[in-house]
Amino acid sequence: MAKHPFLGCLAFILSLGLSAGPSSAALRQGERPNVLFIPIDDLNDWVTHLGGHPQTVTPHLDRLAERGVTFANAHCAAPACNPSRTALLTGLRPSSTGVYHNSHPWRRVLKDVVTLPRHFKNQGYYVAGFGKVYHGSYPDPTDWDVWGRPGSKDDPEHQLIGDGGVGGIRFGPLANDAADLPDYRNVTAAIEQINRPHDKPWFIACGLSKPHMPFCVPQEYFDRFPLESIVLPEVPADDLDDIPEAGLSMARRQGDHAAIVRSGRWKEAVQAYLATINFADEQVGRLLDALDASPHRDNTIICLWSDHGWHLGEKEHWRKFALWERATKAPMIWSVPGMTSPGGVCTRPVDYMSVYPTLIDLCGLPASGEQEGVSLRALLTDPGAAWDRPALTTHGLNNHAIRTQDYRYIRYADGSEELYDHRSDPMEWKNLAGDPSFAPIKRELAAGLPSKNVPEAPHARER
Repeated sequence: MAKHPFLGCLAFILSLGLSAGPSSAALRQGERPNVLFIPIDDLNDWVTHLGGHPQTVTPHLDRLAERGVTFANAHCAAPACNPSRTALLTGLRPSSTGVYHNSHPWRRVLKDVVTLPRHFKNQGYYVAGFGKVYHGSYPDPTDWDVWGRPGSKDDPEHQLIGDGGVGGIRFGPLANDAADLPDYRNVTAAIEQINRPHDKPWFIACGLSKPHMPFCVPQEYFDRFPLESIVLPEVPADDLDDIPEAGLSMARRQGDHAAIVRSGRWKEAVQAYLATINFADEQVGRLLDALDASPHRDNTIICLWSDHGWHLGEKEHWRKFALWERATKAPMIWSVPGMTSPGGVCTRPVDYMSVYPTLIDLCGLPASGEQEGVSLRALLTDPGAAWDRPALTTHGLNNHAIRTQDYRYIRYADGSEELYDHRSDPMEWKNLAGDPSFAPIKRELAAGLPSKNVPEAPHARER
């Protein structure tokens, strides 16, 4: 993987004398560890320690990275909320289940699958979930001992100041306080669960909806990112000239991006995304503070991840729903007391199919059935350990991206291809797929494509 100019600063940032926190203590002998599980919605690598944007402010995500291992080359199983979360929480890839899009109700297809929280519950854990863990349209309250639903559309976060954005890209400051927002309330509920008396190990999930659109948080967060100084993503004018039609159709450059450019409000949208990330980061900080103040801090594994990345104009694309790096790469941080060394950085390519098997491995639980990923234990112990598995992302039937240490290879359902060398082209500006000298590389990477590609599951409107 080509080293991002900001990623190289991580070791320095993490060496500034920050406390190692509870990860310096071993899990208490004879006790099964607790799990604090933190999914975040639509957060790309605009995190300070990952260097995705030079102006982002994420001190709490950085402090979690400082006490554990951050996976700087982690990728979603699918660049959309529902299939990404379904894959991670079931351990089964979209190509094996047919759950490719947000419109596929996963429980209708996977009636008997034992999800990650259900497995912990079956193994004697107290299991509580709040906020966005599964895709909001398809929760499964039966998986939990306690389940709190995400906020509704009547919540104060929809009381906007101004017009609310450009077309489908919704953003703008709010008139209300941070404590009014659903994420804040869900974190409060999760903290209450951490602090209640426990007579058995617990698995507590607290999913943050921000920075999912609308990029709307109180004005104070916007004020931290002055509009006149906002840095926009670099987008070469010819960036899409070497992209096949299948990729262009995903980008939809004449939609969101064209509208944003015409409006002259690109900087406002970037400002709003940065502000919303900063709000989400504060909620992570509240969870970490509560855990550290509790009796459980030395016996709790923390697993934080975002369901996929997000484009803000790169490749003339907005949102996720694509197979490029910006859409598939997202933060993933693990803190395992007694195992993860403070400030560990792993650049091996991993995908989210490893989350389920890693957690049951670390907690000493039996397998729950078929899992299509493998445990990350070796990389948690030694972030530089050998790793020969690529990361695989799927977006729709027979559309896949393979990410290795050095390359991204995309093959679409029509057979068209893209290939990027991340050692020299980390922004994926030059498609090498048509260069005959790279044919052996393409053949090698194509060997990692899934052999099983089941048809799409029925959509929500279908019966």
